[in-house]
Amino acid sequence: MSKISELLEANTASNRGSLIGYFPAGFPTVDDSVAALVAMAKNGCDVLEIGVPYSDPVMDGIVIQKATEKALENGFRLKQLFDVIRGVRDEVETPILVMSYWNPIMRFGVENFSAQLKEAGAQGIITPDLIPDEASSWIGVSEKLDLDRVFLVAPSSSDQRIESTSAASSGFVYSVSTMGITGERANLDEIAKSLTSRVKTLGSVPTCVGVGISTAAQVREVNSYASGAIVGTAFVNAFATGGIAALTEKTKELASGLG
Repeated sequence: MSKISELLEANTASNRGSLIGYFPAGFPTVDDSVAALVAMAKNGCDVLEIGVPYSDPVMDGIVIQKATEKALENGFRLKQLFDVIRGVRDEVETPILVMSYWNPIMRFGVENFSAQLKEAGAQGIITPDLIPDEASSWIGVSEKLDLDRVFLVAPSSSDQRIESTSAASSGFVYSVSTMGITGERANLDEIAKSLTSRVKTLGSVPTCVGVGISTAAQVREVNSYASGAIVGTAFVNAFATGGIAALTEKTKELASGLG
């Protein structure tokens, strides 16, 4: 079992929820992103999700789009991702996943990217636009290097797709709470509960819910039926408007919903 799966299941067994926190590498600079991620880890995030800035972020809402655009404008390059991971790992032991669209990884070289990721101290990759059917090279490399593969399922996914995605995933399955892009929402769709129930029935890997989670109440609600809540926009927005101090407060606020 992966380190992340073990952590999620241990938290569930102790009646405590889990919080996965997203922040883009290089926003607004490499050093700033390291400081932000360390603050998130020290103030309540159980798992860190480091985003790779990309010029065509089809899943990301406006807040994250602007942050990744700023990172790219400031000269962020993919090779600096490993510097961010090392910088965080020097300060905390919190598990780290990288969130990346597949094209940058493919251009970098799947084996080279994975090897450097492992060496830097990360536990795996979340691939929002890669499905297991097209991931044979990544699955092979990840098994060789013992890296987690986090694939996504959506409310529109068939039972067959959920079953195959769960079988191919390790760490957890990323259940997208609602159809659409990332961003803060006042209410989470009821369909998220139905989706996670299907994932639990059809698979054996924990599932965490992301997209639209921005309050402690929502973190608490999601953890009542899933293995963890994934938050991105709320963290990025807090840092963009108030720096480390605001990000620290937002992390503590959301972590207060873990029980």
